[in-house]
Amino acid sequence: MGKHMSLRSSLSPRRPLTGAVLVSLIGIVALFTVIGIAHAGPEDTPRTKKATKATRATASPDADRAAPPDGVTLPPADGANFDYQINEPYTPPSGVEIVSRDREAPPAPGLYNICYVNAFQAQPDADGDWDADLLLRDTNGDVVVDEDWGEALLDIGTEDKRERIADTVGGWIDGCAKAGYQAVEPDNYDSYSRSGDLLTEDDAMAFIKLLADRAHAAHLAIGQKNTLELASHREELGLDFAIAEECGQQGPPECGDYTEAFSKVIMIEYKDPALETACAGWQQPGVAIVRRDLDVSAPDGDGYTRETCDSV
Repeated sequence: MGKHMSLRSSLSPRRPLTGAVLVSLIGIVALFTVIGIAHAGPEDTPRTKKATKATRATASPDADRAAPPDGVTLPPADGANFDYQINEPYTPPSGVEIVSRDREAPPAPGLYNICYVNAFQAQPDADGDWDADLLLRDTNGDVVVDEDWGEALLDIGTEDKRERIADTVGGWIDGCAKAGYQAVEPDNYDSYSRSGDLLTEDDAMAFIKLLADRAHAAHLAIGQKNTLELASHREELGLDFAIAEECGQQGPPECGDYTEAFSKVIMIEYKDPALETACAGWQQPGVAIVRRDLDVSAPDGDGYTRETCDSV
């Protein structure tokens, strides 16, 4: 609310108040009150400000969302059965409708196929495939590496470098489309969080916007991989669906935040309790849920695990 003049400060405290003056004051106060009410619209109340802000920040799961570009097909909307095969392709189990595979593998015939692309980091031992200046380096000149996976971070910190990296990754995306995939899954969107503050959220969003434009030009849908903190920007960036790993494992679970931001969400869990949590809370149209082993093994591999909500 704006600042109002104090009636008390406009009068001399030493001057006695006569009856006439008192009546006049009452009239002035009433007039100021009427004027204040007339000019105070709903946007001036703290309650309305808070409600308006909350409405803008949190979209309802049933809220209208921007339709995908012409020629782009989203994943099935009926809670379809999903299989994650980014390590090694194999014949999908019966009933599977959606499969995600590495870009170098062929799509599964007759299914909705998502093409996995490591877009923000170099594959292990693939540093030499990139120009040296496109690998992110610290102040000592050493390459910044994602220690969990042994992958060098790509330097998306300038417009020129983003465009050069996007040219290469864009070629992979075009290859996914030519192979017959319907969507693309660019991994490591959150690489900035492992960069030691050398990269920013804005860098990541600017880069993924280039990839989204390239995917849509090739008539592919594009998924946001994890990175919940940027989900509110998904429409302006052109991201069509989400792939959320371990959303049921977080405390509290983050799965609902993804379904509020996206109409189509694929949830991948790696532990039984997390699968139970995801299935109990978010088994609904537009959501596909699966549990896989962390190595994403093929059925003939050691440690192979694949469970869906049917087994919970």
